[in-house]
Amino acid sequence: MMVILFLVLFFGLLAAGMPIFLVLGLCAAILYIASGEPLIGVAQVIIDHLNSPTLMSLPLFVMAATFMRHGGVAKALVDLSAAWLGGIRGSLGLVTVVACTLFAAISGSSVATALAMGTILLPAMIEKGYPRSFALGVVGASGTIGIVIPPSLALILYGIVAEQSVPRLFLAGVLPGLLQAAVFFAWVWYDARRRKFPVEPTLPIAERFRVTARAIPALIVPAIVLVGIYGGVVTVTEAAAIAAVVSLLVSLIYYQGFHWSETLWVVADALKSAGAIMLIVATALAFGHWMTASGVPAELVKWVLAQHMAPWQFLLAINVLLLVLGCFLEVIATLLLVLPILAPVLPALGVDPVHFSIIFTHNMEIALVHPPVGLNLFVLSTISHAPIGEVVRGVLPFLLLLLTVLMIITYVPALTMWLPHLVYGN
Repeated sequence: MMVILFLVLFFGLLAAGMPIFLVLGLCAAILYIASGEPLIGVAQVIIDHLNSPTLMSLPLFVMAATFMRHGGVAKALVDLSAAWLGGIRGSLGLVTVVACTLFAAISGSSVATALAMGTILLPAMIEKGYPRSFALGVVGASGTIGIVIPPSLALILYGIVAEQSVPRLFLAGVLPGLLQAAVFFAWVWYDARRRKFPVEPTLPIAERFRVTARAIPALIVPAIVLVGIYGGVVTVTEAAAIAAVVSLLVSLIYYQGFHWSETLWVVADALKSAGAIMLIVATALAFGHWMTASGVPAELVKWVLAQHMAPWQFLLAINVLLLVLGCFLEVIATLLLVLPILAPVLPALGVDPVHFSIIFTHNMEIALVHPPVGLNLFVLSTISHAPIGEVVRGVLPFLLLLLTVLMIITYVPALTMWLPHLVYGN
């Protein structure tokens, strides 16, 4: 009965156009009241959950991404990719895939990647004669790589909610993220030859190395994060703090993307983004606590086991469920809403939570580029002044590729688990 009440409240408030944090917060409050629990307990639950060292890394990584987005780092990465891909047909499309992958390894955010790269590469591709729908599609789809390539904000949240090691999750995302980039690269190369897209000039070797040297400071950030964490020198939170400081210095002093007098404005922009995420996290954690206390996950475990589902059948059903939810909810809300229910089911079915983290986040990647709520679609529509329908048409081939990669990730667990097992053992 309580679950039905929640569903009615949730979708009713969502349909009314309320922000997702208010929807989750009101639902949690009403469910607590209906269960006879005092609301002061909700406040204590939120404070207890937010008092997490790992969760502190999230706003710091958001801040690093914002510094990089405003600081000229995106252009340096685009120039680096263009320097080594000139002379290949459709090279600007290939540059987009590579540059988005590199920026994703710095920002950890798909929307930030699509926004930063779209601002630079969309006008460039359109000016060179690329169809606008293709340009929108390749930027929007390549931007989704940010959600799985470490440091991924979604994987940090997954680790907190599912109580998994964040460094292990980061390692699990490396090969699937590179596979996705490789698939996109191959498709753009094929499509460019088929449709005879323009060829960019080849730079002299001395110029290539000059551009590469200029891009090295941008690449220091992911190196610091990964070497620091896996070398045992710093925790995830300390790595996030160092990444934020280095990003600020690189953007302000080396690339000079903004003047020092604008620093406060850039910090405010970062805090605004981080605050929005933390509000959703806080309200979703309150709901998750009620859900766990209600016994719904335990009943779900019993029901799933009673169906005698094989792991492959369970994973297929979950993929379908997540794809449907992705039509209506944004990434963080879906993760925080669904994961507390699903996490207890995984061990009973023999599904590794680390493997499932990449299945989950890849589903969220797809949600970013399929209507009606795909955030990357709206970002690109806004910066290009193109109608949503045109953006969707451009993304469609990449959406099919994303679904293919999802099946590979789901049913070839070695792709996800090889690196974590190599570094940490079984």
